[in-house]
Amino acid sequence: MTRPPMPEHRPDRVPFWQHLAMFRRDILSTQPARLYRAKMAEVKLPFLHSVMVNTPDLVRLVLQERAGDFPKSERVREGLRPLLGNSVFVTNGALWQRQRRMIDPAFEGGRLRDTFPAMWQAAQSAAGRVAPGETEVEAVMSHAAADVIFRTLFSVPIEDDTARQVYQTFRSHQRSAPILNLAALFRMPKVMPRIFSRKTRETAAHIRRLITQMTTARMDAIRTGTAPDDLATKIMTTRDPVTGDVFDTEEMVDQVAIFFLAGHETSASALAWSLYLIATHPEWQAQLADEAKALRPYLDQGISPDFGVLRRFPLIRDTFREALRLYPPVPMLVRETAQHEQFRDRQFGKGTQVVVSLWHMGRNENIWSDPHEFRPERWQQDDTKTCARDAYLPFSVGARVCPGAGFAMAEAVLILARLLCDYEFHPVAGRVPVPMAHMTVRARDGIWLDLRAR
Repeated sequence: MTRPPMPEHRPDRVPFWQHLAMFRRDILSTQPARLYRAKMAEVKLPFLHSVMVNTPDLVRLVLQERAGDFPKSERVREGLRPLLGNSVFVTNGALWQRQRRMIDPAFEGGRLRDTFPAMWQAAQSAAGRVAPGETEVEAVMSHAAADVIFRTLFSVPIEDDTARQVYQTFRSHQRSAPILNLAALFRMPKVMPRIFSRKTRETAAHIRRLITQMTTARMDAIRTGTAPDDLATKIMTTRDPVTGDVFDTEEMVDQVAIFFLAGHETSASALAWSLYLIATHPEWQAQLADEAKALRPYLDQGISPDFGVLRRFPLIRDTFREALRLYPPVPMLVRETAQHEQFRDRQFGKGTQVVVSLWHMGRNENIWSDPHEFRPERWQQDDTKTCARDAYLPFSVGARVCPGAGFAMAEAVLILARLLCDYEFHPVAGRVPVPMAHMTVRARDGIWLDLRAR
């Protein structure tokens, strides 16, 4: 059995400027190892006061019981502003409530079942694109997840010219956008211009132009009654039950940008780590491959399965759950205090950054047994239900829980099952991935696996 790789951790004390330089490269390696068992950790600087809450009671307080008193940090949106604008991911208050009222219906009830055929087509395409041999699977999963988004959102495959340009430009944007913007450290007046690299500004603007084209075309199709019944049409025609308004073009561009970022980038991260964990645990992989055979009759007959086939993959689902626990795509949630607060006899003023680390809660040594080990069978055990309630937060919890959580689970289980039908996955000697976090938890030099046809 191979222990899942972890980042190196910094010493408890390092000079501030060294810490800052490390943070610009990667969030995870700037954290000391003691945070896996600490109840709370505080950082106090002249321009930043931050506290990481690491116990279930404080996490529930911040994310569920008094979520309104801990809005999304304004500092978080600084680095995402060029691409996301005022998307639901970064807004607060009445604006955020309005956006959720108009977005949530697209992911409720039978809508997931309605999107399943498009997911299956994307899974088939992903299997057709890969070939035996050493493969960088982060790139493969990024391509597959982007395909799912465009098929379910706009009813076009990734091969569509505009979709392809969005995907390719987004990859360039990822490489150019730093995780730490100057305004994220120092509070700056809104009128003061933010400093981004030319590449970051150009790629963000290009992505938004392309999405604007797709959104405008869809609005025209809605007006003429020719729009397909997909997620974009559902969101763009849903009226706010309070005001009766629908999203205008600019608002919809903001939302599509976060659907692409959240729905594609996070899924790609989790799927790639899932494949690595599967590859390094061959006995478990054999069980998953046996389970995935439920798809073989459909493949042999050239027909599509229905949504109910997902019930036949409980072990694959547990594998993905365990991958999300060990490698949550979004490693940290950052809120801020709206008023004076007291945590564990410590005083915090208004505007203090409150960090809920999904990475550390998923590996909390005071909650999980063998927290750093890959043990997907734990999800069949009763005590895991308590652990999951207290410390399993890959989609957040409370009012700001990810509306696409069910979508992401269905997509991942289907893609993993489809790939396991055709391929065995093996680690590549000398290429152990090192997890690091920028927008999401990725591997420093990619995740390389040896694919062999079954």
